Amino acid sequence: MNIIGLMSGTSLDGLDVALCRFESAASDGSGIRWQLLTAETYPYGDEWTRRLASLDAASAYDYALTHVQLGHYFGQRVQQFLSEHPLPVDAIASHGHTVFHQPHLLLTSQIGDGNAIAAETALPVVSNFRALDVARGGQGAPLVPVGDRLLFPDYEACLNLGGFSNISFDDSDGVRRAFDISPCNFALNALARRVGVAYDRDGMLAASGSINESLLAQMDALEYYRRSIPKSLGKEWYISDFEPLISTSDIPVSDLLRTVVEHVARQVAAVLDERHLHSLLVTGGGARNTFLMSRIAALSPHCRVSVPESDIVDYKEAIIFALLGYLRLTGQVNTYASVTGASSDSCGGEVTNSSAAMWSAISKPDGVGQ
Repeated sequence: MNIIGLMSGTSLDGLDVALCRFESAASDGSGIRWQLLTAETYPYGDEWTRRLASLDAASAYDYALTHVQLGHYFGQRVQQFLSEHPLPVDAIASHGHTVFHQPHLLLTSQIGDGNAIAAETALPVVSNFRALDVARGGQGAPLVPVGDRLLFPDYEACLNLGGFSNISFDDSDGVRRAFDISPCNFALNALARRVGVAYDRDGMLAASGSINESLLAQMDALEYYRRSIPKSLGKEWYISDFEPLISTSDIPVSDLLRTVVEHVARQVAAVLDERHLHSLLVTGGGARNTFLMSRIAALSPHCRVSVPESDIVDYKEAIIFALLGYLRLTGQVNTYASVTGASSDSCGGEVTNSSAAMWSAISKPDGVGQ
């Protein structure tokens, strides 16, 4: 089955589109063979960046309108992608763009209407992956660990350095665990924009700065780091808890960047040490920040830190959401309760525009493996 995965992250870099092929690796349906066929990123223009960045404070009307319009935008970008890469596609799996994530209120919201995507593309669409897990009392995040386990089994752990840093690994009992570790590019990119650049290329600005020890101590003392797993971070936490620490104008931007890099590296290293992890696959935009990577490696000498080929670095999340769509359409578990804290594993995602032939391929009900 050929599935397009769509990913729009909190860093607002743009829409990642990844076309992947998945098939069972064994006659009994166990195991998955996969291939990334091709992928592209379509950057958001200034208007979309502004709208998405401020949507959490918009009116209900603007929220609802943006939900629909973003879905049409996603569908149009898929059509553009297919015109550039004319390959067969069976379905689309869209993460959407997160606006609200407050699982303690049983609330999570990823906009980008699946019906609008289906209308633009005339393809089946799987969307709204997190809602079922949150309704079952889970964090609704992270969802990537299913893909980490199935697609990258040669590593003890997988670390993604995106808007937030998050990690996935099997514990000593072979149970998959995962959680958000700390802010990452959400903070680093915001600081870089203060000096007129979109991001700190290779971490050069951070490398030129000095650690502010007082600020670093305040970051490390945040209550989130004392919470037990499962746990996850969202924009609301960043705005209320972390952003005020770096909003001061008294500290040079280079020093703020250096301090945030050290904070991220220290929090990652603490998890690697506590969990006795010795091999780590790192992806996400932060994997290209050579200074950040050097600090993680320096603080984690017991762990082999690996960065895969560039397509995996750039498109891992879109690839994994394509996988989650494949699992949804074939009736397999795509959300682990051991990761999210939900009452049970689930097969989440709303399916739009599916054909009778596609549904005939679904042989197991939601909740298989519970």
